[in-house]
Amino acid sequence: MPVRPMSETLLEQHAAALRLFGERVRAVADDQWGAPTPCTEWTVRDLVNHVTGEQLWIPPLVTEGSTVADVGDRFAGDVLGEDPVAAWEQAADAAHAAFAAPGALERTVALSYGPAKAAAYCAELTADCVVHTWDLARGIGADDRLPGDLVEFSLKEVMPYADGLAAGGMFAPPLEIPPGADAQTRLLALVGRKG
Repeated sequence: MPVRPMSETLLEQHAAALRLFGERVRAVADDQWGAPTPCTEWTVRDLVNHVTGEQLWIPPLVTEGSTVADVGDRFAGDVLGEDPVAAWEQAADAAHAAFAAPGALERTVALSYGPAKAAAYCAELTADCVVHTWDLARGIGADDRLPGDLVEFSLKEVMPYADGLAAGGMFAPPLEIPPGADAQTRLLALVGRKG
């Protein structure tokens, strides 16, 4: 069986994470947008706004070669408008198309913490989307079990720098991992969540 390029696998994981989050976005009831989430500062709408905003950054950084300074506050504040589901779907489609363009993952992007390979940026945002899918599921009372392959991918992505993610404010500080914990519990503990 031929080995598939790493870029194909990464793009598939990114697409799967976006689909998974999108399923939860479409499941939000009208009266749930103000509900709390495990991200203590965020309501369901705040959380969806955050993840949608992250997707909006991808085309300018990856496709246009813009810097964080170039983009400025274009995506600050509310990016969901009157139709959060449509806003999410447009942002997710454009983000995935930007990463999937020929040669895109080999580019260097200018992130807030310095230059990085677009492939690393894609992997980081994939893991972020997976964790926030769990947050959103919890916020709306939906099934919070995550697909095993996305959990394993995210665990490998987060494990080397979980402390740095907390220090940078991306996630809560890691919790102690219970003995015999499954992969999802380990992932959640690394990003400060109790599964």
